[in-house]
Amino acid sequence: MKRILTLTFGLLSAVAFAQKNGAITESMLQQIKQQNPPTATDRALRNALAANGINDLTKRADKAPVDGNFTYRVPSNGITDQQSSGRCWLFTGLNVMRARMIKDYKLGEFTLSQSFLSFYDQLEKSNLFLQCVIDYAKEPIDSRQNTWLFEHPLSDGGTFSGVQDLVMKYGVVPAEVFPESYNANNTSKMAEIISLKLRQYGLELRDMVSKGKSATDLQKRKTTMLGEVYHILQICLGTPVEKFVWTLRTADGKAVSTAEYTPKQFYQEFVGKDLKNDYVMLMNDPTRPYYKLYAVDLDRHTYDGRNWTYINLPMSEIKAMAVKSLKDTTMMYMSCDVGKFLDKKTGVLDVDNYDYASLFNTTFPMNKAERIQTHASAPATP
Repeated sequence: MKRILTLTFGLLSAVAFAQKNGAITESMLQQIKQQNPPTATDRALRNALAANGINDLTKRADKAPVDGNFTYRVPSNGITDQQSSGRCWLFTGLNVMRARMIKDYKLGEFTLSQSFLSFYDQLEKSNLFLQCVIDYAKEPIDSRQNTWLFEHPLSDGGTFSGVQDLVMKYGVVPAEVFPESYNANNTSKMAEIISLKLRQYGLELRDMVSKGKSATDLQKRKTTMLGEVYHILQICLGTPVEKFVWTLRTADGKAVSTAEYTPKQFYQEFVGKDLKNDYVMLMNDPTRPYYKLYAVDLDRHTYDGRNWTYINLPMSEIKAMAVKSLKDTTMMYMSCDVGKFLDKKTGVLDVDNYDYASLFNTTFPMNKAERIQTHASAPATP
């Protein structure tokens, strides 16, 4: 007993010494303070930052303005706004289809409903969570897989794989048939409430598995759970249309045809592309070998859908494809880490927009690969 106590005390002493050895001591703190003594310039900057944002003081005054005139431009007839939601992937995907419809049918202002597919996206992701809980129910709840599941039961973010799976499964409708609403534009509270229910349901399903309930019983209970999720979505977003009447009109308002459609019929008639088999996602991720196919497990929108799958290519090749797409007047789906180096007033993304180094008298030398490796940024995906 004495030997065990002595050994334990010795281990605790070693840990305490290691912690103290790596801690900020009084002498180290003095060295830190003396490393950069305040200067008159520092005091002036402190005064400026007391009433201004960092980006306001670091925006490069000598940066040439961006020329908004382009040789090639894809007509879009206005922008769409995701507002306070994570649906950029869906807005982008539908805008690609919208631009083609506007060109092919000489439409005026026209938008496809984002809210319609948002509804089914949230329902499908809820099913994905619940079914994965069943699949991994025999693993400890604190396993890596289950920890990830219960930390991220639901979100409204996504990728083009979501556009592929949802559009081909549910179709599309014009925006006026299923318009945007407050909770479509402001999704955080709705997602929080559904996530709370999903976590509750997840525990119940794990308990059912532990008690040896049959696969039939599990699926029956899961279906009832999804009925509750569907009801919440109905209250927040409305009930998705199953049939609707729509009149095709040209840009000058002339009616061309009027007919009744289901969402899938509407997609087939006015878009008709095989999104699952005719389109691929490209990625520029310099941390991984190029010219290889990658997939992110469980990063998908539907249980029976495709994981986020992409081909990793050098940026030069992606740029060449983007130019060809523009010359063909075909919009290209593109996502990037817009939270970094964005000038919100001009809408320009550029790593040279702001001079943080001069303001703080330091350097920020990491390249793209190093920023991705350290999670300072994310890869670009067209």
